[in-house]
Amino acid sequence: MDNARSFLRAGAFALAAASASLLPLATQAAEPLKIGFSMALTGGLAGAGKAALIGMEIWRDDVNKKGGLLGRKVEFVYYDDATQPANVPGLYTKLLEVDKVDLLVSAYGTNLIAPALPIVMRKKMVLPSLFGLAANEQFKYDRYFQIMPAGPSPLTDWSKGFFELAMAQNPKPKTVAIVAADAEFALNAAAGARTNAQKAGLKIVYDKTYPPPTTDFSPIVRAIQATNPDIVFVGSYPPDSVGMVKAANEVGLKAKLFGGGMVGLQFASIQKNLGPLLNGIVNYDFWVPEPTLDFPGVKEFLGKYQEAAKGKGVDPYGHYLPPFAYAYLQVLGQSVEATKGIDQGKLAAHMRKSTFDTVVGKVKFGKNGEWAKTRVLQVQFRDVQKDNLEQFAGPGKRVVLYPKEWKSGDLVYPYKQ
Repeated sequence: MDNARSFLRAGAFALAAASASLLPLATQAAEPLKIGFSMALTGGLAGAGKAALIGMEIWRDDVNKKGGLLGRKVEFVYYDDATQPANVPGLYTKLLEVDKVDLLVSAYGTNLIAPALPIVMRKKMVLPSLFGLAANEQFKYDRYFQIMPAGPSPLTDWSKGFFELAMAQNPKPKTVAIVAADAEFALNAAAGARTNAQKAGLKIVYDKTYPPPTTDFSPIVRAIQATNPDIVFVGSYPPDSVGMVKAANEVGLKAKLFGGGMVGLQFASIQKNLGPLLNGIVNYDFWVPEPTLDFPGVKEFLGKYQEAAKGKGVDPYGHYLPPFAYAYLQVLGQSVEATKGIDQGKLAAHMRKSTFDTVVGKVKFGKNGEWAKTRVLQVQFRDVQKDNLEQFAGPGKRVVLYPKEWKSGDLVYPYKQ
């Protein structure tokens, strides 16, 4: 009997030891797949950054409900960059060296993407990027992939539609004023506008920048008005865009086409704030609730976003940034599944050659990581009423004029306040 007990005891110990030896492998297999990034959760871009994060969290939750990626639960590791470019290199270094994330994506916005690139390049990581206008022009990094539909030549593709619409009018405009904030995105937008204006044979009668802290735009608009331009192209950030639209109304700007590169006019709170002052403005956008842009899955995503956004002080509709925040993770996730791993070289090769199905439509990248074909929309505000947020939930208020294949209406010209 004692021998039998000893045998059973020895067998139990052996089984326990075998189980213990397998435990590290099981634990390793169950470890989450970590995606790292910084995001503007405070500072000037906080509203957009928080909205983007909601979109990203919806993707994470959707993926995890289906079992994660590679059988691993997806986990985010992120830090607030406070809308300060100087914070970004340190945060991405921490993500890679301390947090040991498996994958990276960028923050939101040109000014916060460019500072991350040297860190990312050093580690040869893939970087899906969220709305950086020509952020990779200087670096030419071959593992950079931009979800913003700027096009293969982002500097000029960005405003190409604005100028094509102008030059299709009869009589054709002859002069243009270009004004931009003295910051990376706006300067890039202005550079592209300058090139497009010159190609169109337009005379540039005003071409100046203003410092980002500017709050009074009336003197700027008066100076523009004094040159009597047919077209006014503006490259601006949200607070500046609001100030510029209000100043144009106050001064009585007489341009025939006004807008172009104004960030912020895509946000529902700003749309409600400006109300009828928006009417007639032609500006870039990436997705609006027009019937021509009803891509598979986008309405389902927006329903989830709008529910998640309640009470969080972010854009209640999420038309502008959140679908693309979801989509750049769709691109990353589809690539991980297709390559069956997180090898950065294989991921980059897959992203370069593939067409992706996303909530913002089909995405195909060109050689420089930008979209192979531009889909920067030019939309015109129409019949906007005062103090009415709900009017922006559906079609008819931002009519798509360009590109032709997504068009939902014709340009009302000239611009009238």
